[in-house]
Amino acid sequence: MAVLLWLLIPLFAAVGAAIWASWAARDRTSGDVAELAGYSRFREAMDKSHSGSDAL
Repeated sequence: MAVLLWLLIPLFAAVGAAIWASWAARDRTSGDVAELAGYSRFREAMDKSHSGSDAL
């Protein structure tokens, strides 16, 4: 019985590696458009000249 328990360790490691590999290889391009648009808005806001007070 102890041998079977020792064989389960590599089995769990293989299953964990397969789950991690599928997560690491997922398609991440779906959010790029929104992130780039947000970054563009951020850059435009930072490039605007401040009007009004000289306070930081």
